[in-house]
Amino acid sequence: MSERPDDLVLGRWQRRDVAKAAIGVGGLSAAAGLAVPLSGLTNVATREFTGPVYEEGIYLVDENGDRVTEDALEFGDRTTVFPEGHPDVADAPTLLVRYEEGDYAEPTNLAFTAGGYAAYSKVCTHAGCMVSERENGTLVCPCHFAKYDPTRGAEVTGGPAPRALPQLPITLSSDGYLMATGNFEGPIGPGGE
Repeated sequence: MSERPDDLVLGRWQRRDVAKAAIGVGGLSAAAGLAVPLSGLTNVATREFTGPVYEEGIYLVDENGDRVTEDALEFGDRTTVFPEGHPDVADAPTLLVRYEEGDYAEPTNLAFTAGGYAAYSKVCTHAGCMVSERENGTLVCPCHFAKYDPTRGAEVTGGPAPRALPQLPITLSSDGYLMATGNFEGPIGPGGE
């Protein structure tokens, strides 16, 4: 049976419409896929908890609520930790980094380090976004690309941030867990210069 020219044209248009729809759905899916992570990048910290985020004797815990042990990270690694017992504190995300003791230099407060670990607020001092990226060992805020050196007290090395990330004083407990010995050394996030 032979097809009429009208059927061929109609068939092409249907296929073309299906292809356009597929491309459109694919484009929307890609945009939505990017929007979800990007919304996390601009998650500006708000503080609803009143009181210190950390204080002496509060253990550092991972996202599952497990206490962080002294062998949790390899040298050169980083992770996000939280204060045990304060899981709802919006500005409590803390960057935990580990380097050889000799890699740290001023203005890192070496008295605030333990076993090669240093801890800094994860909240960018520019606009309050979460410092969640790393570029050649430098901590990077993805919102406006502020850069911090974790081996030099998280001092600003680039971008618009006005000051370093505040350092958290930590120690190793007698049973091998990381714990705070006080609160952050300075204000968390933007402001408070």
